[in-house]
Amino acid sequence: MNAAEPLPPPDAERWMLSRGWQPFAFQREVWQAVAQGRSGLLHATTGAGKTYAVWLGMLQQLLARHPPGRHPEPLRAIWLTPMRALASDTTRAIAAPLQALAPAWTLGQRTGDTPSAERARQDRRFPTVLVTTPESLSLMLSREKAREELASVAYVVIDEWHELLGSKRGVQAQLALARLWRLNPGLVAWGLSATLGNLEEAMQVLAHPGEALGAPPPALVRGRIEKNLVIDTLIPPDPGKYSWAGHLGARMQQPVVEEIERSGPTLLFTNVRSQAEIWYQLLLQARPQWAGEIALHHGSMDRATREWVEQGLKAGSLRAVVATSSLDLGVDFLPVERVLQVGSAKGVARMMQRAGRSGHAPGRSSRITLVPTNTLEIIEAAAARDAAQAGRVEERCAPDKPLDVLVQHIVTVALGGGFEADALYAEVRGAWSYRKLTRAEFAWAMAFCERGGESLTAYPDYHRIARDEAGLWRVPDRGIARRHRLGIGTIVSDAAMQVKYLSGGSLGSMEEGFIARLRPGDCFFFAGRLLEFVRVREMVAYVKKAAKLRGTVPTWQGSKMALSAELGQAVLAMMQRAARGDYSEPELAAARPWLETQARLSAIPTPGTLLVETFRSREGHHAYLYPFAGRHVHLGLASLLAWRLARDTPNTFSLSVNDYGFELVSADPIDLAPILSGEAFATEDLLHDVLASLNATEMAQRRFREIARVAGLVTLGYPGQPRSARQLQASSSLFFEVFRKWDPGNLLLAQAQAEVLSQELELSRLRTALQRLRRRKPRHQELRHPSPMSLPLMVERFREKLSTEQLSQRLDRILRDMERDTG
Repeated sequence: MNAAEPLPPPDAERWMLSRGWQPFAFQREVWQAVAQGRSGLLHATTGAGKTYAVWLGMLQQLLARHPPGRHPEPLRAIWLTPMRALASDTTRAIAAPLQALAPAWTLGQRTGDTPSAERARQDRRFPTVLVTTPESLSLMLSREKAREELASVAYVVIDEWHELLGSKRGVQAQLALARLWRLNPGLVAWGLSATLGNLEEAMQVLAHPGEALGAPPPALVRGRIEKNLVIDTLIPPDPGKYSWAGHLGARMQQPVVEEIERSGPTLLFTNVRSQAEIWYQLLLQARPQWAGEIALHHGSMDRATREWVEQGLKAGSLRAVVATSSLDLGVDFLPVERVLQVGSAKGVARMMQRAGRSGHAPGRSSRITLVPTNTLEIIEAAAARDAAQAGRVEERCAPDKPLDVLVQHIVTVALGGGFEADALYAEVRGAWSYRKLTRAEFAWAMAFCERGGESLTAYPDYHRIARDEAGLWRVPDRGIARRHRLGIGTIVSDAAMQVKYLSGGSLGSMEEGFIARLRPGDCFFFAGRLLEFVRVREMVAYVKKAAKLRGTVPTWQGSKMALSAELGQAVLAMMQRAARGDYSEPELAAARPWLETQARLSAIPTPGTLLVETFRSREGHHAYLYPFAGRHVHLGLASLLAWRLARDTPNTFSLSVNDYGFELVSADPIDLAPILSGEAFATEDLLHDVLASLNATEMAQRRFREIARVAGLVTLGYPGQPRSARQLQASSSLFFEVFRKWDPGNLLLAQAQAEVLSQELELSRLRTALQRLRRRKPRHQELRHPSPMSLPLMVERFREKLSTEQLSQRLDRILRDMERDTG
């Protein structure tokens, strides 16, 4: 070959060129970094080609080090994914170049959906490349020969890193990575993401175990591919002057149906499963002839049904699918042309993630249309578009040393061949979330695993690890080992019941709490069907097709998302434009009657002002504040202010919160002076005041149930012998009380309180909100009638006390009185 001639492209790149694809610059950048042995984070637009950027780079290096022969290679690469549906899609994507370039190498998938026969085959010999989840990887670490089986792993990819980063599942992945890096110090790990605000920190979290062992500095690659993102709003025909949560929901039925008719295959996203069930029925009511052309998809449905829906989307045979976050992530549905989002996505990142499900290929436009269910969501839609175009995306931060996950990991590693305490401590500190773990905290976790801490020493079931003759810590009891393997993972939800037809056939699973409220003969919608409840037997709810035409919709716990801080500030900025008379955005023009009514009766909130409304009714004295900080922060704020106000002037308050503000109601007049002066927003003694203002013990006890489950104190039972939610709650409550009484220094109790503050009340965001409120200029408005901003908060409070019919009558009277008096 002449020296002037270019070198032939590597095998992996040749495969890409053979498909008619030209590598992007960012893909070549990743290939180069992988060739240098560097880990890193790839942040690129959805559908830009992230999968092949990292996989072809890693495959090329594997081919160079281990030229393909006739025999399969041991396990060389692990691809971690947060969702089982995404695992199947990823397996198909990475199979094509593997079959072309190394046909003797094997590819496998190991998730909760993997059949037992395939698991048994993998147990005899792992494939060369394995696509799995954090839970399944932890299970692999618990195998007796884990060291020998996993020491050959040279590459790890964590897909949708932003989805795992801020959760305990992400911490579980960190610990698994730290373990794999110890087994092979030359390991290279890459994370993939499309929607992250804090890229540098996200990269450090991923690469920290390697850096602790002297690995090369990680690489941050930004895939800047020009991709048109269209964000628009389906404007309601008549938003009106007043609106509240869900007020416009069913009214949008016909506009949504018409949009689907005009589009190709469409994904209709909702935020919660109950809303997905409702919208599936709304579409069928409007177009009965679409039966068989539209489908429903959420995590509680039977696996076979979900897979049928996913295949229908890929094949383009479905007109529309109503889905929740079960289809949020990077599953490749090329035929999908349009995404509709019912209600607010509550965050810029989530909206962009869902938009990326349409036009999922380089060069194609992604389009998401926001379908508001109240007037404020119309304004929020314009704000979300502005924030996305400006790149103001939410940050994700890793949890700080959750000890329940550490306790679980210690037992896992003890099962996986045993460990020396000093070596494991150094290894665990390699994980970012535990980089500040003290020796005393690790010693406490070890003692808790060894003998159950100070209060469970007398119970052998909690003596989970012991030192053997060689000085290694192992699990000495087979029963404990089996129980631990069944409980590995950090996903904790209410106990679920299988839902089956009397005649046979599974529909999925539902929370036990909903089933417990049903009586034989009650009808409900589930998995898109109207069902009649028959009976419960052995934790299975048996149903039959209902003859009635009406039914209720199941509710699921923990389903309300909170408005992100970034989106809240964007909404305030959009409202400031309206306050200045700028209604140029189509959404602001549509919301103009609502905004002008708010301005006439009160004032429009802006970033520089704090609107405080007061109102007198037969219920008492009302005060409304609008920080736009999200419902979790507002719960903490409302409780804190009520406590501080009552401390100075004795009073009793009831509270109501939504994403935009909160309401304080009392029988006695409310002293507004501390609010208007800013004194009530002081951050001094914040932790003390927050704990005093809430039933913190009750909240911590509820949170402790999840911690007890992850730490292995309570189990979900055995296959065929599940434990009920009542049993789990009773068990965890008993541990909580025992620890409080006999082991008050138990660090899991402290963790429960810390998680209440950081996750349920978002203490750091609460502090930021207080600081921001002190800087705003207060604007007090006395109301003669509820304002458009205050009415939704009244509705939130009414809903807890009134039936749907009573609520409707009450609102009709309020609106009639307002229209009569204001003209």
